[in-house]
Amino acid sequence: MLGRNFKFSIAVGLLLLGSSIFGPVTAGQKLYRWVGKDGEVHYGDRVPPEEVKLDREVLNEYGVTVKFLPHELTQDERTELQRQQAIEAAEQKRLRDMNRRDVVLLNTYLSINEIEALRNRRKELLDGQIRVTEVYLTNLRNKLIKLQRNASNFQPYNPDPNAPPIHDRLARELSNTLNSIFVYEQTLTDTRDKQTELVAKFESDIDRFRHLSGMN
Repeated sequence: MLGRNFKFSIAVGLLLLGSSIFGPVTAGQKLYRWVGKDGEVHYGDRVPPEEVKLDREVLNEYGVTVKFLPHELTQDERTELQRQQAIEAAEQKRLRDMNRRDVVLLNTYLSINEIEALRNRRKELLDGQIRVTEVYLTNLRNKLIKLQRNASNFQPYNPDPNAPPIHDRLARELSNTLNSIFVYEQTLTDTRDKQTELVAKFESDIDRFRHLSGMN
C-alpha cells in the first residue's frame, strides 16, 4: 500500500480516520499520529524518514492510541538520562542500606543504654591507644633533642669549618628518630580521627534507634 501522510488538525484527523473517502482502515494496519517539526499534527500509515525520530503514536482502526513510540534521544538527552538513572540507583541503594542498617540495629540492641555501653568500651580502647602513642612521641621528641644537641658538635650541623663530620651511627639514629616521629604523629592523627568517627556513628545509631523505637 502506498504511504499516505495527511496533514490535519487533531479533530479533523480523527474524523477522517472513520471516513470512507480515503478507504477503510483495516484491522491490524498501523496508523501513526505525530507532531511534525512545523508543530502540526500529522496522520499516516508511514512516518517520513526526516520525522521518524520524533515522538509518535500508533493508532488502531478506531483512531485510539495503542502504543507510544518515543523520539530518538540526542547525545545530551542520553547523558542526562544516564545521570538521572545514576542518581535514582544511588538513592535506591541508600534506602536499601538504611533498611538493612535498621534491621541490624533493632536486632542487636534492646535499649539505648546498650548502645552507649558499647560506644564507651570502644572509645576507651582508642583512648588507650592515643595515650600510649602520646607517651611514645614524647620520648621520641626528648631523644631527638639529645641527638640534635650531640649532632651540633659535628658538620653539617656545626658551622665551624674545623668541626669533624658527623659519624654514620649518629646520622642514622638522628634520621631514624625523625622518621619515627613522623610515623607516630600520623598514627596519632589517624587514631583521633577514628575516635571522632566512632562517636559520630554511635550518636547516629542512638538517634536512629530512638526514632525506630518511637522514643521521639
